[in-house]
Amino acid sequence: MVNVADIRKPDFEIDSQFLNRWSPRSFLEKEVPEEVLFGVFEAARWAPSASNQQPWRFIIARTQEDREKFHSFIMPGNLIWCKKAPVLAVIISKTTTERGFNAWHAFDTGTAWGYLALEAHRKGLVTHAMGGFEKEKAREVLNVPVDYDLHAVIAIGYQGEKEVLPENLQEREQPSDRRPLNESLFEGSFMNDTSNE
Repeated sequence: MVNVADIRKPDFEIDSQFLNRWSPRSFLEKEVPEEVLFGVFEAARWAPSASNQQPWRFIIARTQEDREKFHSFIMPGNLIWCKKAPVLAVIISKTTTERGFNAWHAFDTGTAWGYLALEAHRKGLVTHAMGGFEKEKAREVLNVPVDYDLHAVIAIGYQGEKEVLPENLQEREQPSDRRPLNESLFEGSFMNDTSNE
C-alpha cells in the first residue's frame, strides 16, 4: 500500500483523516456489513443543509443484479475497475422545494458526499466518486424524476492491491497532491488566477 505521508504534506497542521482519505480504484470483492455501510450514510445524513432541506438522496446497489443495472450506465474506463466494488451508489439531489428552485441543492449534496467519504475512511473503507457515467441513461434505469440532478456514482468497499488493476491504472493508484493553500485563499477580494493561462 502507498505511504500517503510521502505524497501529501499539509501547509498547516490538520487532522490526518483529511490527508489519508483518497480515491483508490482497486477494490476487494468483499461484502461490506450492513451496519458499517449504513453508518457511512448516517454520517452523510448529518451534513449541513440550507433551510434544512436535505436535498441529497442515495440510490445504492449491493446485490449482483443491482450492480449490473448500474454497470449499464457507467463509462467503460470506470467500469473496468469499479466492477469489483461491492457497493455502488448514485448521489442525486432534489432541485426544488415547496418555494421553488433550491439554489443550494448541489452545494449541500457535495457536503453530504464529503461527510460520507470521511466516515467511510474512518471505518476502514475506501470510496471513489465518478463523473464518468451516462446521466440520462442512469435516470431512466433508476427511475429518477426530472426534479432531481444526478451528480456522481460512488464505489464503496475495501481497498485491494494495485497489482490487480490494468497496468495504466496501477501507475495512477496513489493519492494526488493539492495545490498550495495560498493559491486557493484570497483575502478581501478575489485576484484572478493566471497560473494556468
